[in-house]
Amino acid sequence: MSAPDGSPVGAERSIGQLFASATAEMSALVHDEIALAKAQLKQDVKRGATSGGAFSAAGAVLIFSLPMLNFALAYGIRTWSDWNLAVCFLLSFAANVLVAGVLALIGVTFAKKAKKSKGPQKVAASMKESAVVLQKAKPHPRPELPQDRVPEAIEAVARSSS
Repeated sequence: MSAPDGSPVGAERSIGQLFASATAEMSALVHDEIALAKAQLKQDVKRGATSGGAFSAAGAVLIFSLPMLNFALAYGIRTWSDWNLAVCFLLSFAANVLVAGVLALIGVTFAKKAKKSKGPQKVAASMKESAVVLQKAKPHPRPELPQDRVPEAIEAVARSSS
């Protein structure tokens, strides 16, 4: 098993390697949070568009079908039942209102789902949780070195600068 930078897990890594690894992981975390926010917003927009489409369809059905459907239905009811023509027109209008009501109910259902979804709020809360965790992060304690021994990193820097 190895760390994200390719070095073995148990091996000592330099501060630069640790910083690079932490920076890469933070960058990946931020990118993942942004991708999550985009996906949730896309889903909310899709639900909102479906709701708007259903409301538009309800309006179109009610407006454009009323004259033709009312005449056809009213004369069909009159032919079938021999009722007064005015009553037949009222029944055909009620049928159109019922269809528009069902479409509006579908639109309300999708609008409630889109409103109930808290996509951006979830992402913001997740980002805040990540920030709190990172603020509370403490470095691992380093083992105490004997006074006569100089750490390898300092020796390596001293050798490379001379």
